[in-house]
Amino acid sequence: MGGSWQLSVLCYARLGRNNSYVVEDATTRMATAVKVDEETKSRLEELQAEIRLKAGRSVTQKELLERLIDDAYESRAEVIDSFRASTVPLTEAQKDAMQAGRFSSGVETDEDDIDDILYG
Repeated sequence: MGGSWQLSVLCYARLGRNNSYVVEDATTRMATAVKVDEETKSRLEELQAEIRLKAGRSVTQKELLERLIDDAYESRAEVIDSFRASTVPLTEAQKDAMQAGRFSSGVETDEDDIDDILYG
């Protein structure tokens, strides 16, 4: 394929009330502000502080976000799957609701019976 491209993430630790992070495409030098809510910003800061405590070195939010994006890129199938609508596992209330209407017909059914019913 043609030329390669690189995504460079620029993050500022304190951007005031709007909690924006700037994402810049290195090929076009265009930047996009990404707003995050207070909880997400707080979690990023907590992770940054925990790295400082446990790894013994400070990392910028830029470094942290770059690492998170790199890791997510390497395991993109998991990231994509995390956005799929999922009904499993069921909550306890959902399990109870499913079991509430069950009853025994008194007839034992095996795989062959099911195959016969489904496929003839």
